[in-house]
Amino acid sequence: MKFVMSYSCGKDSTLALHKMVEQGHTPVGLLVMINRDQERSWFHGVDEPLLTEIADALSLPLIECPSSGEEYHLALEEGLRHAQKLGAELCAFGDIDVEENAAWSRARCDAVGMRYAFPLWQMDREQVLMEFLGLGYQAVVKCVRNGVLSKELLGKTLDQQMLSVLRESGADICGENGEYHTLVVDGPLFRHPVRYQTKQVLDFGNISAINIEFHGDQAP
Repeated sequence: MKFVMSYSCGKDSTLALHKMVEQGHTPVGLLVMINRDQERSWFHGVDEPLLTEIADALSLPLIECPSSGEEYHLALEEGLRHAQKLGAELCAFGDIDVEENAAWSRARCDAVGMRYAFPLWQMDREQVLMEFLGLGYQAVVKCVRNGVLSKELLGKTLDQQMLSVLRESGADICGENGEYHTLVVDGPLFRHPVRYQTKQVLDFGNISAINIEFHGDQAP
């Protein structure tokens, strides 16, 4: 079945994409929500050049859905309609077990007459990370919640050592409460590593994020 992936550029949506492909489904694009005011993806803060590089590395069209907070749901529905024109019959999401979020996503699909799938649904959260790392994906920590995780984790690769730090911190190991967000830069579905460079750390009060930019001079 052809599907579109609701893609945050993070570990969960990447693993969900992997599972859909592994099950024999065909992706037609990456649906990414864009904060119109900041010109970056919502929540993970990925800018246009880096989004383009990620889509190129995954060999998938980028379906950008710019919106303000107020019309976020309408922008997603418009993106789903565009995906339908590309042949998508279904939208896949990376939700794990937060029913409120999944119900919202199902409602968006229902509004446009599209099926939906949650490949990670009800998986053990630690199992999600272990499978993600075991498959050989590489993710960089993009954001952390201040007071929960150290800013020193920003820009570092998610690995077994970091899993120990996450366990000891008391944070949700998958960051399901917004403790951290990641940017996936390489792995089995990528035809080449994402070319990036880390820049300055930005503090937004309760959240700190590292600016990660496309680095075009790096060889594919």
